Amino acid sequence: MPECWDGEHDIETPYGLLHVVIRGSPKGNRPAILTYHDVGLNHKLCFNTFFNFEDMQEITKHFVVCHVDAPGQQVGASQFPQGYQFPSMEQLAAMLPSVVQHFGFKYVIGIGVGAGAYVLAKFALIFPDLVEGLVLMNIDPNGKGWIDWAATKLSGLTSTLPDTVLSHLFSQEELMNNTELVQSYRQQIGNVVNQANLQLFWNMYNSRRDLDINRPGTVPNAKTLRCPVMLVVGDNAPAEDGVVECNSKLDPTTTTFLKMADSGGLPQVTQPGKLTEAFKYFLQGMGYIAYLKDRRLSGGAVPSASMTRLARSRTASLTSASSVDGSRPQPCTHSESAEGLGQVNHTMEVSC
Repeated sequence: MPECWDGEHDIETPYGLLHVVIRGSPKGNRPAILTYHDVGLNHKLCFNTFFNFEDMQEITKHFVVCHVDAPGQQVGASQFPQGYQFPSMEQLAAMLPSVVQHFGFKYVIGIGVGAGAYVLAKFALIFPDLVEGLVLMNIDPNGKGWIDWAATKLSGLTSTLPDTVLSHLFSQEELMNNTELVQSYRQQIGNVVNQANLQLFWNMYNSRRDLDINRPGTVPNAKTLRCPVMLVVGDNAPAEDGVVECNSKLDPTTTTFLKMADSGGLPQVTQPGKLTEAFKYFLQGMGYIAYLKDRRLSGGAVPSASMTRLARSRTASLTSASSVDGSRPQPCTHSESAEGLGQVNHTMEVSC
């Protein structure tokens, strides 16, 4: 593959074109970081604050970053023609292998929010060999029941589309306080994202099916996410109950549940520093630890005190002999210690 794909690309997939933005160039045998935004947003509105955060840039300079915009949601997107059938959530997931293959990525670490987290979870279920790890923010594994569906339809009749989407993105407290952040997103959702295209994505997300996952051993032939997963939600966020339920359906030895205080509905926007720190340890746990030698980011070795800030109960060590430039890590070894490099904490619930 070429040394640098930096810039914007339109990728052909079985279900139409997909707008993708690449930042950086491939680094050895490391996975790409692939992002997928929430409904109502695009990669810029969803992830710019997080990826522009100074410490996050210290991490991402060691990885190529691939931002995926859902069909028709990117800045300046043309309106879909009348009668256009927006891809289902399963089809959105099935578009991603075309992106991976186009750029020659061997596997990816996914970062998704809301609808994007659902798409990435589907992607990992269908194509597990392509996914090294997942950071899933505000994921709701449940489909809409008919009562929820009717309520959504009714709210759509009494509210504008941006306001309807805002109630999905932000906590009630944030909406009631009418913060500058909410006002900014109300304006950008209304002006930056094509409203007809957004309505199609919103409708499809609200007609999603249950994510077919169960904790191993709870049902025969249970399907689950086979890679390390970090679940993230803000306190009192609209998605809190869904994320808690998703956590109950995943393997506790490979799942971290991070509930972030004072972060509202979009923790990657309101608390990018805390999320960057958590992501750093998540990468470390998969064996990608060479960049932690950067003293500015970590002060050399990671002190155990910092590790315990992110987890306060049972932990699992995911040690690996490989560094960032090595082959794909194979996290396997469990331990009761959180000391040293190359480890990540897994717990039913952690707060920071």
